Amino acid sequence: MPKTLVDETLPINTGKAYELKQGQLLRVYGQTTADFVAFNLHDLKERFDQARTKSNQSKIFISTGDVLYSQRNNVLLTVTDDQFPGHHDMQKGMCSRKRIEMVFMGKSRRDKWGGGQQVEQRWEDLPSHGCWENLSRATEAWGIDPDDLPGPFNLFQNTRIDGDTGIMYWDLVDLDGDVYVEMRAETDCLVAVSNCPGGRGPLTRIVVSEP
Repeated sequence: MPKTLVDETLPINTGKAYELKQGQLLRVYGQTTADFVAFNLHDLKERFDQARTKSNQSKIFISTGDVLYSQRNNVLLTVTDDQFPGHHDMQKGMCSRKRIEMVFMGKSRRDKWGGGQQVEQRWEDLPSHGCWENLSRATEAWGIDPDDLPGPFNLFQNTRIDGDTGIMYWDLVDLDGDVYVEMRAETDCLVAVSNCPGGRGPLTRIVVSEP
């Protein structure tokens, strides 16, 4: 049986970082979008790269058996088990207070599948911060500058893409607490997860285990 090293839940709109040793397993359970980033623990300038991950595997949807590459084309993690019924997003960045304000003021877009915009109704309803702030705080103890955070692997965020126009749509998929993604560290890694404020439920559970 695997030995559990960490088993905890992240409150909504919070983030946390974890050190993973090579071979250890990270399982993220979600009811909402969980923004995920990763770094080489021994050289934090080497970090997860959306573009390398997509181009090296000639696909934009990453799932079981696929890997997460760094900008140096090294494999950081392998997706070993994916129970999400949709497609995790690897096109968008992470939300932040400024991005949330821009959407509210019509300076940026958040299109919903089926039509319309996903916009808070009142200024006072806007979250005070977002995933960028959560991940910045989570990785601060390792000396990572917020501007050096990579574009995330947005777990449980089902983004639909129009094949002709390239327009990206936000599409919610109903989840329960048993839906998870599991990844294996292929090198010693620092990873960080944010429980997104724009999601549907408070649960993001993190489990780290020995194989």
